[in-house]
Amino acid sequence: MSKTNESTGNQRRSANYHPSVWDPKFIEALSTSYTYELYGTKLDNLKQEARKLLNSTRDPLKFIDSMQRLGVAYHFEEEIKEILNLVRCDESLDLYTTALQFRLLREHGYPISSDVFSKFKDGEEGRFMEKLSEDIMGLLSLYEASYYGMHGEDDLEEAKDFSVKHLKSLIGKMDIKLAEQVQESLEFPLRWRMLRLEARSFIHLYEMDDAKSSLLLELAKLDYNLVQSVHQKEVKELTKWWMDLGLKEKLSFSRDRLIENYLWAMGIISEPRFSNYRKGITKFVCILSTIDDMYDIYGSLDELEHFTDAVNRWDIHAIDELPDYMKTCYLAMFNFGNEIVYNVLRDHDVNVVSHIHEAWGNLCTSYLVEARWFYSGYTPTLDEYLQNAWISVGGPGGMAHAYLLLGSPITKTSLASIQASSEPVYWSSLIARLCDDLGTFKAEISRGDVAKSVQCYMIKEDVTEEKALDHIKGLISFAWRKLNEASARNSYPKSIITISLNMARVAQCIYQHGDGIGTSTGVIKKRLISLIVNPIPIVRRSHEEE
Repeated sequence: MSKTNESTGNQRRSANYHPSVWDPKFIEALSTSYTYELYGTKLDNLKQEARKLLNSTRDPLKFIDSMQRLGVAYHFEEEIKEILNLVRCDESLDLYTTALQFRLLREHGYPISSDVFSKFKDGEEGRFMEKLSEDIMGLLSLYEASYYGMHGEDDLEEAKDFSVKHLKSLIGKMDIKLAEQVQESLEFPLRWRMLRLEARSFIHLYEMDDAKSSLLLELAKLDYNLVQSVHQKEVKELTKWWMDLGLKEKLSFSRDRLIENYLWAMGIISEPRFSNYRKGITKFVCILSTIDDMYDIYGSLDELEHFTDAVNRWDIHAIDELPDYMKTCYLAMFNFGNEIVYNVLRDHDVNVVSHIHEAWGNLCTSYLVEARWFYSGYTPTLDEYLQNAWISVGGPGGMAHAYLLLGSPITKTSLASIQASSEPVYWSSLIARLCDDLGTFKAEISRGDVAKSVQCYMIKEDVTEEKALDHIKGLISFAWRKLNEASARNSYPKSIITISLNMARVAQCIYQHGDGIGTSTGVIKKRLISLIVNPIPIVRRSHEEE
C-alpha cells in the first residue's frame, strides 16, 4: 500500500504480480477418458470388493490407514466406524500398532489417553526405552501419532523428540525409499498434509509396497481419476465465470489466480458431491483476494475508509460514493453474497443476509485496521497484530460461506451452532495466517507493506529474523495442539471440524515453499497439474487377489 497515494491516487503502487500461468484455452481444453458414465460400474464393483477385504483382513487398522492415505476412506465411513468402535487397548501390542491405533482413534474423535505409551517407558526415569531406538517403523508411527497431541500433553512432545532424534540417526542405515519416506515425514507430518495431495503421493508410494493390496490400489487410482474429472468440469465452469466477471481487466493491480484459489476449495473438501461448495468458495476467495490487494497495494486510505463504510452498510446505493474501480469490486462482492442469500432462502426458507453482511463487514474492517497501521507508520505488537490478522486472513469469512454452501440442512439453530464454533475456526485461521506470513513476509518487506507477524516480533522483541521465524513456527505447532483439542471435544459440528482442519492443511501446502499464490510458477503449479490436469495411469490387475 502506498503512502504517496493519500487521496487522488495519482501515484499507485503495484506488487508486480505475474500474469496467470493458466491460459483459459488450456483449461477449456482439459479432458479425460475417466468419467463416471464409463467407469461408474467398475468403481462400484471395486468398492464392493474392497469392502469385503476390509471386513476380512487380519490387520484392519493398517488397512484403514492405507484407505485414508489413498483418499478412498470416504466410501467406507460406516464400515470404518464399526471397526473402530470395537478397538480396545491391548498391553501386548508393539509400538507401531499402539501408535497407529492411537492416531486413528484420535483422528476419528474417540477418547484415548496418551497413557497408552507408558508401557514403552522406563519405570524409574519415565523415559522411552532405548531398546526402541532401532525400531524404524515403530518410531515413525510414534512420530506421526505425536502430532495428534493436545496442549498440556507433554508426554507426546517427549515422544516427538525421542522419535525425531532416533529417526534422524537411522536415516543413513535405511534403504533409499524408506529414507525418503522418513525424511518427508520429518519435514511434514501426516496430520498437516493436504489430503488430496497426500492421496496422489501415497498412491505412488503404496504401489511400490510389496505388501500392498492390488485391489485397493486399483480402486484408489480409478477413484482419483474420476474425482479429478469432476474437478476439471468445475475449473472450466469457473474459468468462464471469472472471465465474464471482468475483475482481472478492471483491476489489473490484483492477483489473477483463479486456479490457485480453487486449490483452497478442493483442498478443504474434494469429494465429488460437494461441487457447488467448491465453486462457491473459489468465487469467494477470488473476490476476497481482489479486495485484499485493493487494501494492501492500491487504494488510498480515504478510498478504503469509504469502501469499508459501504460494505458495512450493505446497500447498493453505497457505490455512488466510491471511485469507479471500487464500484466493480463492490458489485462483485455484493452480487455474490446476495446470490447465496437468495439460494439459502429458496432452499431452506432461512434469511442469512445478516450472516453474509457480517462476514464481509468483519473482513473489510480488519483490512482497514492494517491500512491505518500502514499509513500511520505504526508497528503493532505480535498479540495486537494476531487479534486482527486471524480475521484478515479470511478464515472466519470463508467458514461462514462454506457452511452455507455445503448443502446441509440450514436452520436458525444450526446457524447458531456455527457461530458458537469460534474455537476451531480461530485456531485454524491462526495457522493459516502464520503460514501465510512465513511464506510471504520477504516479498512484503521488499514492497514496504504493513508489518506482519515476523516483523512485529522482530521489532518489538528486538530479536533476529531467525529467532522470530522459530517463534512463529512454535506458534503454529501450539495452534495445532489447540486445534486438536477443539476437534476432540465433539461439541462442534463435524463439518466445521473437517473444514477447520483442512483449511489449516491447505494453508501449509500453499505456503510451504514461499508465496504459493502471489508467485505460483513453481511447486504450486506442479501440484495443481498433478491434481487437476494429469490422471494416474492404471494397469489392470492380472489376477484377482485374496
